[in-house]
Amino acid sequence: MTDVAALAADLGYRAGWAAVRRAPERAARAVFDRAGEFAGRRHGGPEQLRRNLARVIGTDPANVPDDLVADAVRSYARYWCEAFRLPTQDRATAASTATLPDPDHARLDAAVARGKGVVLALPHTGNWDMAGVWLVHHYGKFATVAERLKPESLFTQFVEYRESLGFEIFPLSGGEQPPFGLLADRLRAGGIVCLLGERDIARQGAPVTFFGERTRMPAGSARLAIETGAALIPVHHWFEEAPYSAMSCGEEIDVSGGVEATTQALADAFAVNIAAHPADWHMLQPLWEADWTDKQKARLADTGGAT
Repeated sequence: MTDVAALAADLGYRAGWAAVRRAPERAARAVFDRAGEFAGRRHGGPEQLRRNLARVIGTDPANVPDDLVADAVRSYARYWCEAFRLPTQDRATAASTATLPDPDHARLDAAVARGKGVVLALPHTGNWDMAGVWLVHHYGKFATVAERLKPESLFTQFVEYRESLGFEIFPLSGGEQPPFGLLADRLRAGGIVCLLGERDIARQGAPVTFFGERTRMPAGSARLAIETGAALIPVHHWFEEAPYSAMSCGEEIDVSGGVEATTQALADAFAVNIAAHPADWHMLQPLWEADWTDKQKARLADTGGAT
């Protein structure tokens, strides 16, 4: 990202947080919904999103329904609308709009009660920040990581935003110490760690098969659970009629097979949930090896494919 582009992004997010949070909710949602609809249908929508959705529904990109692409972009727009508005909302009211079935809630309660920590792994679906607000409301602060963004002021905005929601944030890179040890400490103290788990930013994750194709996914969730004895649970968030949303909390993942087997089990759980709610999966970047750029492939080669 160039300095000019970085500055534009910074100013754009600042304007969004300033303007959208002050607008009437119905008006703000209507604007983002229309913008998402327009972007989702213009020239067939984002090409990479269409390619990703094609894997989910098992077809060629040209055969992905235009309505699905438009719904997916509208869903992504809804995420940003809610993100801009969340800091000014009453936390209990916001948490009440997200629902978790009683059996799933009991499963999470039981894992927390064991006192060995819980790793909640989820894909980029629905509004993961809203899921975090629900978690803080019911269980208190949890720890997570934040991708380092450019410019630094933009990264600081996102950290402050999520900290204002009650999250404990550790930078993925560039912090005083790597986040793994800090997250492990929280788990050993019986705390909760939440990690987005299907996009391997550094291309140093574990190899998995996802919707029938090869890719890599972050191995941090698996490693933390294996090294600390914490429960590893796949979770999912998706949208219902605004302002409501829903969540699931799956069965605990067996980590006895090691890092790669555990990460594959997570990938399988993610695939089931994403297939059930494909429009709410916000993956507009290349995810599978077949879509990686030469630069991304070279980065993986430089690391030796480390997991």
